Amino acid sequence: MSSIVELSAVELAAAIASGDISASQALEAYLEAIERIEPQVDAYNEVLTDHARTAAANIDAARAAGEPLGPLAGVPVAIKDNMCTAYGKTTCSSKILADFKAPYTATAVEKLHAAGAVVIGKTNLDEFAMGSSTENSASKVTHNPWDLDRVPGGSSGGSGACVAARLAAAALGSDTGGSIRQPAAFCGVVGFKPTYGRVSRYGLVAYGSSLDQIGPMTVDVPDAAILTGVIAGHDTRDSTSANRPAEDYLSEIETPIENLRIGLPDEFFTDALDPQIAQAIAKAADMYKSAGAEIVNVSLPHSRIDADADGKLSSYAVACYYIVAMSEASSNLARYDGVHYGHRTEEDVEGIVELFSRSRAEGFGPEVIRRIMLGTYTLSSGYYDAYYNKALKVRRLIKNDFDKAFEQCDVLLCPTTPTTAFAIGEKTADPLTMYLADIYTISLNLAGLPGVSIPACLGSDNLPVGMQLIGPEFSESTILRAARMYEKISGVTRLIPEIARI
Repeated sequence: MSSIVELSAVELAAAIASGDISASQALEAYLEAIERIEPQVDAYNEVLTDHARTAAANIDAARAAGEPLGPLAGVPVAIKDNMCTAYGKTTCSSKILADFKAPYTATAVEKLHAAGAVVIGKTNLDEFAMGSSTENSASKVTHNPWDLDRVPGGSSGGSGACVAARLAAAALGSDTGGSIRQPAAFCGVVGFKPTYGRVSRYGLVAYGSSLDQIGPMTVDVPDAAILTGVIAGHDTRDSTSANRPAEDYLSEIETPIENLRIGLPDEFFTDALDPQIAQAIAKAADMYKSAGAEIVNVSLPHSRIDADADGKLSSYAVACYYIVAMSEASSNLARYDGVHYGHRTEEDVEGIVELFSRSRAEGFGPEVIRRIMLGTYTLSSGYYDAYYNKALKVRRLIKNDFDKAFEQCDVLLCPTTPTTAFAIGEKTADPLTMYLADIYTISLNLAGLPGVSIPACLGSDNLPVGMQLIGPEFSESTILRAARMYEKISGVTRLIPEIARI
């Protein structure tokens, strides 16, 4: 049998259910890997050793007693530290919530519990999920397991890194503008963002309420399918939750899609794209064609990506996204005032206004402050129509483009990122350059569509290259089956960095 930590979540759950491995044995294998590798990667904000051991022991006791087990019974899963849990801390990697203990557990995490998963820890992220490299964390900088001098992506960089390094069998992340898919691409794992509303946002600390969505990060597509099936479904506690029953995405995952039509968006294949990534996507399209798929060219004019003479990128979608996201962030983060909970200044202050100001200035990091200020500006009197309202109109045009494209195809195939993982510190001095790391992912969130990033290959620098499949609303099954088709015809799956082989 392969090393326990090299098993997929589906395989591990089956081994535990059959009694070949106990849940406690599986957990201890991951805890040993964490002890050995985590100091180099820094993926976790908190490893919940005692909680996880109790949960694993309960799974073993239930199996011994002949009780029915959930589909993820005994599988160690990590949780991005912006999802509330009634155990451990929920910090959002921010000083303002450094010691916050949530009084309840997020719906998606509750569903993991019900499925028998063992929550092993809370992972690092860009503060309040605002970033593309996990360098904005007030906790630490997470390192890419493929190259410790490079970023793992963001904002779910801790979740991506811990799955890639086999420090958890799977993880949950959140995706506001690519925060699951971009780190999945950089770390060589699968990252799936379901349709907006498919997974409850109850208990997810809000960044951009009309954009945020929880999803899985896994070693292969079947794992993404089983986790999505577990966490999806209607939740009356979330007013934006879609009133649709959960589906068994795993049951048909191995069935190829006949007469699959794959669209290639013309606007995504410009000089802005790293040539080796363009070549990888073209090769993937050829593989699909050889497997019987039809390849068609489509247009997404309002998501066009251009590069100027200096190589700097631009896109309507980027401008639209950052106005909408920052406006919503300004509103959502107004609740952190140093009074009800969270960091409160210890300085002597005169009046409530100074208390708010000092507490927030001390508690928030530079990127969060920047986004709050920009969002407040775009919502202010005199600028609301010029910026926020106009952005909403562009958002509608972007959604219309996708709707028209899906009249010609079943899924879209495109890059996840314009480059492979960049060096730590390379983009921190230029926020705009950092924002453009998500240039291929943000239009999906604006349109509320599902998308998955899967490894296409390893690049010339031995870093993972990600490719993205996008579908219409609630086409999760189609996207996952199409992604699984690529895994099977290419053989590119379950990539393991050298650090995890030690």
